Amino acid sequence: MQIGAFEIIEPVPDLKEPHLLAVIPWIDAGKAASLLLSRFEKQYSANKLGELVRPGEFFDFTRYRPSISRGDRASDLNIPNISLNYALTGQSIDYILLTMPEPHMRAEEYIDSIVEMMRRLDVARYGLLGSVYDMVPYTRPLLVTGTASNEVLQNTLDSSLVVPSDYNGPTTILHLINRKAIENGIETFSLFVHIPGYITPEEDYRGEKRLMETLSSLYEIEMPSDDFEKAQEQDVQLKQTAEQFLEQQPQLKFILKQLEDNYDARVKKENEEIRLSPEIEKFLKDLDKKFGQG
Repeated sequence: MQIGAFEIIEPVPDLKEPHLLAVIPWIDAGKAASLLLSRFEKQYSANKLGELVRPGEFFDFTRYRPSISRGDRASDLNIPNISLNYALTGQSIDYILLTMPEPHMRAEEYIDSIVEMMRRLDVARYGLLGSVYDMVPYTRPLLVTGTASNEVLQNTLDSSLVVPSDYNGPTTILHLINRKAIENGIETFSLFVHIPGYITPEEDYRGEKRLMETLSSLYEIEMPSDDFEKAQEQDVQLKQTAEQFLEQQPQLKFILKQLEDNYDARVKKENEEIRLSPEIEKFLKDLDKKFGQG
């Protein structure tokens, strides 16, 4: 069955009040959001729901490169596409799990196809998950910012200490999906975990854990024990690295205090923002280099 630019596999599964959880790779620092989405797929043995019929109409294959996988007798050319799967939970709701790379062309058609797919599959709620690097202290719980389309949903996020986003700057055209979903009567929310930009492992299980903890206020989910243990081990390792660095350069501890004050002001929703020292950028770069060497 074709819906806009998508080919949906038939027979279409019988989904109970489906909620769509999405990740945009451009807003996925440390792969925290995609790690979480992968855990959903594994936990519920997700199956493929569909894909773009002609991904080359939206993606530049000199920027999203196809890849070759070779078997014993043949090779396959893997063409970049979206990842669209469904998960049957056996509970009151099911999930649609979407990883959607940013389009290089025909963005409006890409967005309209996603919204039309949600409308045709009776999606009740759209949630965008992401992770970003930020100047946040490693001594505090990872900050989560987000918004919701209605007061009830927003109150739930507020009770989980989600801070309203105050970001201004470059963004992705895919944020239009949120607006169009609301116009079609679909609830929406967004959650972004903020990861220290000076300690950047390739896969940030701390970020995944923090997103999972926040998402558990909306859904009855638990983080798998293996990823929970990885997050704990990673947290200890990164804190040790940061502490060792500060012991070598104790004069920079005041910068950490500035980061902590700024974090506390954001969490308490204070209007006055704490000014950060100009030396902070050098501190972050030095700490990042130190962690990379360690």
